[in-house]
Amino acid sequence: MKKNVGSTDKAVRIILAIIIAILYFTNVVTGTLGIVLLVFAAVLLLTAFIGFCGLYAPFGISTCPRKK
Repeated sequence: MKKNVGSTDKAVRIILAIIIAILYFTNVVTGTLGIVLLVFAAVLLLTAFIGFCGLYAPFGISTCPRKK
């Protein structure tokens, strides 16, 4: 797997995951929507730590800096 998630993208993904988790655990978002958002937050964290986003690959998107 070639990394395609840059540092800014990672930071945004982590911040979004934290915000979603806070909303879920403070009962602002509950029920089915809360569970779906919690799973989405987990995927965001996973892709941030791995550095690879499967949705970027088919479209050729990469937020990593280009190497010379």
